[in-house]
Amino acid sequence: MIEVMAAVAAAKTAFSAIERGVQVAKDINSMSGQLSQWASAMADIEQADKMVNRKPPWYKALGGGTQAAAMEIFLAKKQAEQMRDQLRELISHPAVLGPSHWTEFLKIEAELKQRKREEVFRRQEVIQSIKEWVAGIFAFVFCTGLLVTFVWLAVTFNG
Repeated sequence: MIEVMAAVAAAKTAFSAIERGVQVAKDINSMSGQLSQWASAMADIEQADKMVNRKPPWYKALGGGTQAAAMEIFLAKKQAEQMRDQLRELISHPAVLGPSHWTEFLKIEAELKQRKREEVFRRQEVIQSIKEWVAGIFAFVFCTGLLVTFVWLAVTFNG
């Protein structure tokens, strides 16, 4: 499971570094490490939203344990939106870098998010699916064993 607060902390760190870099008029491409960290944190928040709010595991949906995580993700998304708005204003300002740099920033961010989705999140989804199948099979075998035991006990003591 993705740690949302860790992703927010990473986003804030990257945001501060990008903000400092933009203020000293660095080129967007020279801040690739910070951009990568920012995009990774944003992708983590989006993936957490997908995993908890849009497609929660069946055992969490049955247990009702998604409300606190959903609120945490909601707050993280709001913080991310505020940071993105501040970055857009800062980068797009003509006296700093200009609107073309914001477009470049969005392009780089999208590429980094896509790469992370392909590499990391796909692996996490496969592992999650395996866990769900194992839990489902275990529950089925356990329930079947209980049923067989009750039938055996009923036949033994009534027969």
